[in-house]
Amino acid sequence: MSAYDEERVPVERTRPAEAVGGFLAAASMALSAVAMVYRPVRLVPFALVIAFVAVGLTSGRHARLAAFAVAVGALAWLVGMIVAVLTGKPLF
Repeated sequence: MSAYDEERVPVERTRPAEAVGGFLAAASMALSAVAMVYRPVRLVPFALVIAFVAVGLTSGRHARLAAFAVAVGALAWLVGMIVAVLTGKPLF
C-alpha cells in the first residue's frame, strides 16, 4: 500500500434524476431560444414547464443550471413577444 492510496478522495456519484434534470434544463433553454424567433406564446410555456420540472429534479450539481433555464425562459418570453409585435409575426 502506498501513500497515494491513502490520499484518495471518494468520487461523489450523481443521482440519475440530477442528470435528467440537467438535460431537461438544457432542452428548456434550447426551446426558449427557438421561441424567441418562432411563436413565443406557443413555445415558451412548454419551455418554462420543462425548466420548472428540471428545478424540481435537481438539488446540487445542476441546480444553478435549472434556475438559469427558468430565467432564460422568462427572458425569451419578453424578447419573443417584442420581436413578434415589432415584426408583425403571429404570436401563437
